[in-house]
Amino acid sequence: MKQAALLLSLAAMAGAHAEPIGSVDTAFKLIGPDHKIVVDAYDDPKVGGVACYVSRAKTGGIKGAIGLAEDKAEASIACRQVGPISIKQPLPAQEEVFSERISLVFKRLRIVRMVDLQRNTLVYLTYSDRLIDGSPQNSITAVPVARETPIAMKK
Repeated sequence: MKQAALLLSLAAMAGAHAEPIGSVDTAFKLIGPDHKIVVDAYDDPKVGGVACYVSRAKTGGIKGAIGLAEDKAEASIACRQVGPISIKQPLPAQEEVFSERISLVFKRLRIVRMVDLQRNTLVYLTYSDRLIDGSPQNSITAVPVARETPIAMKK
């Protein structure tokens, strides 16, 4: 039974992917792509009708072009109701819903969903971490869920 739950969880994580929305250049680079701020959208794999928009720095230049650059540990998040909210299965109190590598090996951008049952609200946190030392840079947003759609919690 635990294996089935693990497989379902992995399938849900695989479904969470970044959809590029746009970008703006922040610094010209003579060789390679410019430094930029990119905006991506992520649909919560377990909550229908909620999308998160994350903006973050993307390093250009030669290292950025070949995937060796380390992006800054700065991101901003805004999650919104984009359709009727449907919770597909009971949610844990806290769960990582998306993770993406932002350096060759050690740094990841993460999005974590937390449930505030008292207010019937989904809280989303974005931050980046490193293998050895993380960054306190973070951003948070919340999506209130109508009371007629109670959030079922995983036990």
